[in-house]
Order: sequence, then C-alpha cells, then structure tokens
Amino acid sequence: MDRSFVIAQISDLHLDGSGRLLATIETLTGALRERMAGFADVSDRILLITGDLVDDPTPRALDEALAVIASLRQTGLFTDIQAVAGNHDVKRPSQRGGRHDAYDYLHLPRTSRSIYYRQAGLDLVLLDSNSASLTTLASGNIDERAYNAMVAHSARLSVELAGSIGSAGRADYSEPAENLVRVLALHHHPLPQATGEGKRFLGVPDEPLMYLAAPATFLEAATSLNVNLVLHGHRHVEGLTRYSIPDPRAPRSGGEDFWRTIYVLSCPSSTGQGGDAAGFNIIHFGPTSDAERPEYGFAIARYSRPRNDGGFRPLDSNLPDGLISLPVGRDLSRDPAVQSAIEIASCASLKRDQVLRLVRRLLSRRAFYDDSGQSWADNLYSYLVTSHAWADLDGRFARSAQWPDAAALAEVRALLRQLIGQSSQMLGIDRATLDELRADRLVNRDDLLRRWPMPPCDGDDVQGRVRQRLQLLRDLNDQVKLLGLDLGLGGAISPEGRGLPR
Repeated sequence: MDRSFVIAQISDLHLDGSGRLLATIETLTGALRERMAGFADVSDRILLITGDLVDDPTPRALDEALAVIASLRQTGLFTDIQAVAGNHDVKRPSQRGGRHDAYDYLHLPRTSRSIYYRQAGLDLVLLDSNSASLTTLASGNIDERAYNAMVAHSARLSVELAGSIGSAGRADYSEPAENLVRVLALHHHPLPQATGEGKRFLGVPDEPLMYLAAPATFLEAATSLNVNLVLHGHRHVEGLTRYSIPDPRAPRSGGEDFWRTIYVLSCPSSTGQGGDAAGFNIIHFGPTSDAERPEYGFAIARYSRPRNDGGFRPLDSNLPDGLISLPVGRDLSRDPAVQSAIEIASCASLKRDQVLRLVRRLLSRRAFYDDSGQSWADNLYSYLVTSHAWADLDGRFARSAQWPDAAALAEVRALLRQLIGQSSQMLGIDRATLDELRADRLVNRDDLLRRWPMPPCDGDDVQGRVRQRLQLLRDLNDQVKLLGLDLGLGGAISPEGRGLPR
C-alpha cells in the first residue's frame, strides 16, 4: 500500500452564534463532499481548520463552532479533524465569565502539538501563532518593550516547533524521522503576501502588520526540521509560495540537491467573510509515478467562490485538472520491511494468505540473492529491518499458526539473526554496537553507509564470507519452502528481478 494522505484545509469561518452562516456552511460541506469523493480509498483524510473558527469567543459562537465541527465529522468524509486558534478565537481581558476560552472549549493547542499518522508517515504539527504576530501593531498602542516581546515570542515558535517534533518520541515513529512527511499548520502567515497588499485595516494598508514578528528565524527552523509544507489562514486571500535555503548536508553545490525547500499555502475565509471570496484547499500527497521506487509529491487543488456567488470552482482552471503539482525533493519510498511492519501493526490478527504475501514482500529483495552489487552495509540494513518486521509477523501469527508454520517462521528469524551477525563481523562492528543496532527499530540506511562504507580490511576471506552468506540464504529458502513458497533465495537474481528493492 502506497503512503498517501489528503488534507482538506478550511479557514477563518468567523462563526458568531447567530446562525446566519449555517447556509454558507452547508454549501461548503456540499463542495467538500464533492471534492473528497475521489479519495475514499485513502486511509488518512484530515480536515484542518487554520484558525478564526469564531468571530468572537462568546458562548453562543463556541457552541455553534462545536456543532459545525460535529456536523462535518458526521459526514464520514474525514478520518480526523484538527484545528489551530486564530486571533479572533482568543479571549480578550475584558471578557469575563462564560465559556470564552476557545483553547479549552475547542481543544486547540496553546503552544504546539504533533499528530503522527502511521500509515501515511505524516507528522502534522499544529502551532499556536497568536502571541507571535504583529497584528496588535495596527492599534497603534504598542511600545518598544511590547514590540521586542512579540519578536521574542515569534522566535520562540522555532523552539516550540522543534520541541513538538521531538516530544512525539522516536519510539512512536515507525520509520526514521528523516523519512516522515511534515506538514505545519498555524494561523498567521510567516511573511508578507503579494495577494494581501491591497487590503486595509483601520484605513491603512495592513499587510506589513499581519505576519510573524521573526519570520526568517521561523522559516529557517521549519526547513531545517524537514517541514515540507506550511498551511495557514488569517488574510482571507489565496497564496502559494516556495522558500528555499541552502542545505548544509548537500553532497554538492548547485542544482536542486543544494536546496532545502518548503512550500507555504494560504487559505481564504471559507465562509467569505468581509466581502472576500470564499475558498478552501485540497492537498493530496502520494506517489507521482508507478516505478519500483516512485517519486512523491503534493497535488494541490484550490477552490474559490467569488463573494459567495454560486458554487465553488477551481481557482487554477488553467492547469491540467486544476491541480498544482509540487515535488517534495526527497526520496520518500518506504523500505518494504517498514511498510510491512506498519501493515502488521494495523491488523488484529493475520491469516495464512496474508502471512505468505508479507513473507514474499519481505524476502524478495536484492539482499537475499547472489548480488555482487550490494555492499555489506546495504545487506546489514536489509537484514536488520527485515528482522524487526519478521518478529512482528511471527508474534502476530504464531498464536493461531499450525506447528509446522510456526516452526518455520521461528527458524527464519534465527537465520536472519545469523545473517545480521555475519554482516556485522564483515564490517568490523563490535558486539556492543551491534546490540544497539538490533534494538533500534528506526535504523537508518544512510547512517549505516556513512559509518561503515566498506569492510575494514582486504585481508579477510571475502569470498569465504560470501559463500557463507549464500548458504545461510539457501537455508532460509528451505524454511520458506515449508510455508509453500520457493523464492530461490541465495541464487542469482533473474533479469526481471534486477529492480528489486534492497
């Protein structure tokens, strides 16, 4: 199953509790239902609201917001609904009594929150930006001390962003953090938007007053933390921007490899407040090719309803299918063992035909054949991640398996352990380090290749070690035969198998 997810972004609803916007919400819901129809088979379908759910956090407005969220959940279009607070959701000091705290009432993050979607490999980070915006400058009542405090709050967003990503804990991820797709949601836009230049507030141009107070610091932090996409609202305008900074780990200068890129996508008011055009975005992440190791990217569809006139129409109708296609610039193909482990974890039990399918996927890889093009570090990585997935498979299936199947699965697990030990000896890895590698479910292939690019010396009996490895693989194939599969492990790769994953 390919990693894939869909985010439907709406924003700036400005509900006031009067019910006057409920007809507009129904139109919006109908448009979402139509646009989401093609994604019913995507496991993770997320509705994201990027702030200003209410116009003023009164009890009536908050109750209406809860009712709207409940009605959107009842459509069955989405597997999850998340939101961040906007400046209109914040309780003012003059508001006393009642349920004026939108943060608690609507369960919005006060600083940051990271939600991990295992099947998609998505790390969705929600970030509260209300204390970091220059919006209050528009009132004209701010001194230098208050301004410096806002800048400090804005810079602190970078720390909160890093803390949120780290707080999920490596043990919660099913793959190395470098392989995750990171999407960041906040209310305010990081930098000025060209589409907002004509807007005014209190009679003056407001665009210079609306973004973050320390934008460069924030964007550099987001890109260095491998955030791929930033989603925001606030300005009631559409906008899409690409930012790039040099990658200090790039293998060479020049070209796309030298840059680390982040996309910033704005969403208008989805109810068309202030006379602005209404809009929403559909972001689909998935493979863009059918190759063995496909490229991945974002397909973004933006929809607009000018001044609430008629229905929502594609904003980018000049493009094929009205879609903006954006590459992510990284290889996000999952190792078959990682994908198998995720699927195993999602199953309460495994039937025999499922087990055979997983066995074929796990072992039909170059590391399990006579392939001189594979390095010992490549082989070690494949055996390590396969061993972890196999342990999950064995543990999940053994309780219901017949004795011959259970014995064969256990024997394969033992042979994988021998293959790991032999590869590590060839690379000169000591026992303590090997124990750490065995325990790390998130072992990174690139890290292994950097630390042990080749055997430590040429004097070892390399050919003898190769023969030993192939014999272990043939022994492994004998055990797989007991399950009813003959994969030819330890033999030559057939011409059609040259494209097998590592």
